[in-house]
Amino acid sequence: MCNNKHLPIVLKIDKIVEESSLIKTFVFKYSLKASPGQFINVWLPGLDEKPMSISYQDNNRFAFSAAAVGPFTKTLHKLKQGDKLGIRGPYGNGFDVKDYKDIVIIGGGCGCAPIMFLANYAKLKGINPLLIIGAKTKDEIAFRERVSNAYIKTLYSTDDGSFGFKGFTTQLLEKLILEKRKIDCVFCCGPEIMMKKIVELCNKYNINCQVSLERMMKCSIGICGSCCLDNTGWRVCKEGPVFDKEKVIQITEFGEYKRDKSGSKVLL
Repeated sequence: MCNNKHLPIVLKIDKIVEESSLIKTFVFKYSLKASPGQFINVWLPGLDEKPMSISYQDNNRFAFSAAAVGPFTKTLHKLKQGDKLGIRGPYGNGFDVKDYKDIVIIGGGCGCAPIMFLANYAKLKGINPLLIIGAKTKDEIAFRERVSNAYIKTLYSTDDGSFGFKGFTTQLLEKLILEKRKIDCVFCCGPEIMMKKIVELCNKYNINCQVSLERMMKCSIGICGSCCLDNTGWRVCKEGPVFDKEKVIQITEFGEYKRDKSGSKVLL
């Protein structure tokens, strides 16, 4: 990035990929040297700066993906190839694939970005990944072309049954477990209620698990405290965003609530 990764550098958007009706990927020609599960801060001059999950990386390029859900990301979606953005990072602790051989990687909705990076990384490491991508409906399923081109075995689920398995990703995961599929670890990112159910399933069936949390991040370097988790005090930007099962079950707010900019509780 630069000698001080806390200072943003300005990069041109090399390519924009429309992944679904909600999600776009922004590609840059730059060697980021990040790990799967880490994030960057993206700066739109005159508007704001937001943390974004890294969704792709090779030796010469990286990308982040964003869903158009608020003023910042809706403005991002209006940008064109050649436009410039401020980037700083990478930050945080990512996924740890250890010596696992058979893993299930689950992405729900907007949470598919970091698990795509992980799926590509795992395959290059000789790990056997099974990817589960979930969405409300067919039009919102992201990264179908990418996983097809990468020959990553993928199962899809939609709430309305318009594509793939009808139901939730958690129901599909339990179906796989009951079919006696070998699973060393489950990695996931998506709606927190989904991730809480995944943790509960992994506890029930004695399977390792890692989850990527999202919280209000302002500084992203562990100073401001806006992303601290009740009751542990762990900072999502430093101790996270990825937590293993043993840690996440200690977090009292997990799957229950998060905090807004003012610090007030927002029920999930």
